[in-house]
Amino acid sequence: MDETRHAEECRFTTHDGVELFYRHWPATAQPRRGGVILLHRGHEHSGRMAHLVDGLNLPDFDFFAWDARGHGLSPGERGYSPGIGESVRDVQTFADHIAQAHGIAPQDLAVVAQSVGAVLAAAWAHDYAPKVRCMVLASPAFRVKLYAPLAIPALRLWQALRGNFFVSSYVKSRLLTRDPERQRSYDGDPLITRAISVNILLGLYEAAERVVADAQASVVPTQVLISGQDWVVHLGPQHDYFENLGATAKERHVLANFFHDTFGELHRQLAMDKARDFILRLFDAPPVRVELGDADRRGPTRREADALARPLPLFSLRGLYWASARLVLRSVGRLSGGVRLGHEAGFDSGATLDYVYRNTSSGWGFVGRLIDRSYLDAIGWCGIRRRKQHLEELLRRAMDALATAGRPLRVLDVAAGHGRYVLEALSGCAHRPESILLRDFSASNVRDGSALIREKGLENIARFEAGDAFDAESLAAIRPRPTVGIVSGLYELFPDNDRVRRSLAGLAAAIEPGGYLIYTGQPWHPQLEFIARVLTSHRDGQPWVIDCAQGVRLEHPQAQDWFLRDCAGVAKYFARLGVDTDADRLAESVLGG
Repeated sequence: MDETRHAEECRFTTHDGVELFYRHWPATAQPRRGGVILLHRGHEHSGRMAHLVDGLNLPDFDFFAWDARGHGLSPGERGYSPGIGESVRDVQTFADHIAQAHGIAPQDLAVVAQSVGAVLAAAWAHDYAPKVRCMVLASPAFRVKLYAPLAIPALRLWQALRGNFFVSSYVKSRLLTRDPERQRSYDGDPLITRAISVNILLGLYEAAERVVADAQASVVPTQVLISGQDWVVHLGPQHDYFENLGATAKERHVLANFFHDTFGELHRQLAMDKARDFILRLFDAPPVRVELGDADRRGPTRREADALARPLPLFSLRGLYWASARLVLRSVGRLSGGVRLGHEAGFDSGATLDYVYRNTSSGWGFVGRLIDRSYLDAIGWCGIRRRKQHLEELLRRAMDALATAGRPLRVLDVAAGHGRYVLEALSGCAHRPESILLRDFSASNVRDGSALIREKGLENIARFEAGDAFDAESLAAIRPRPTVGIVSGLYELFPDNDRVRRSLAGLAAAIEPGGYLIYTGQPWHPQLEFIARVLTSHRDGQPWVIDCAQGVRLEHPQAQDWFLRDCAGVAKYFARLGVDTDADRLAESVLGG
């Protein structure tokens, strides 16, 4: 066993300027092999995970343990975070900070997380696809035992009526561990947060449901430790998560007599030894390479797309249900201006996206506008508007970086729709670009986008032209060469990764060395079946089946690994393009959503 290590107290700044507290235990043996991130369970803090630093006996690893927002020594209302998405993004920011401040790359990091922390880690692996070496998830709180009947619907109703509030935990120390000393330390710890914000409790349920259901998209090597006598969370979702998990390196251990506090149980060394063994085996081997270049032809996302494209038996219950939904949308739904436009132009068309971006309800009379408001507030369209915000943020950051470096500011969007998000983002930039080139395959989008350029008075620097985003030669020939390229909301419409590769290759050739590419994809959506069964595409009115098989690797000479993921269409990647001699090289920099 390694000698007791002493922690350094540190802080890092989140994307919204909050300074979170963390502890850092430097490695005591050299050379350093990597780092371990420790994520505590709900209500607790980094001090409750500190014993793992000695217990895991990894002297050649740095250890990092944070206090999540509203917990321990981190600021914020106790038990509160603006949302689960913000907390998951904090994990990404923490990993980024460790890379920058401590020099440990993602592929040299392991994550050990417990309970709520394990759900955050699982959601991070799903939404951000970090290149960490491995994860150990102990008693992940995918579904908390609330015991009260209809607790979740009741909490949702009460939240809708009175806004956010806090729920006190029923959990007593004797339900967490059989270790008397661990029980006493829990009961006497003044930093433990006894209540949790209802928005986090409900968000935890929602995040866990989608992560478990779509675990095939998570490819980080993962060990799941399940406490066999857990009084706090249900075990079924933990087994479901493991079975669904897309990682090629995964293992599960059921610790028969353990309560919920897996790493704080009386015989916790058993759990820590399993975690240590898993971490060392993954670090003794080369980082796992994830090959998803053929995900459009085989694998779970291909099967999912095929199932969605396959017509249902008309007289089956599901067939009748979706037929009824189509009938409603094609009859009463046409009172809504947005629904009517979707039927005319396609729900995936540039015209529809522009309408969603404007977010102003229209329709026949009060009823039509009411239907339209419900349509515009659908979760998928909310995600599209959030994607617009993130694209604008990334575009401004790219422009600032180029201006600071004294580089020319030339923007290209290869499938711009009407180009609204680009033009509105650039109008808010501190630096004015010297040129903006918007392209689209649709003649109507070129016409309407050109009108929008005139409306915004940008004719002197912006132009709109017809162009095929999948024509690599056409993209490579664009002059002057852009320094910022954008491709958003496009690739998920085409279930063919070869076309995506050609498009990315054309962009790599087009963009000036040292420029930026802003890329979004959509490997998960909460309404996939509704979209496929009810909505139609701009391509000949066919069913709109979103292709989620976009694990794309850009295969150029000297190309780095290219593994892009994005949740619900939200832009999470900001890739810097560069050139080594005359070979295209892609260097990836993950910002987080």
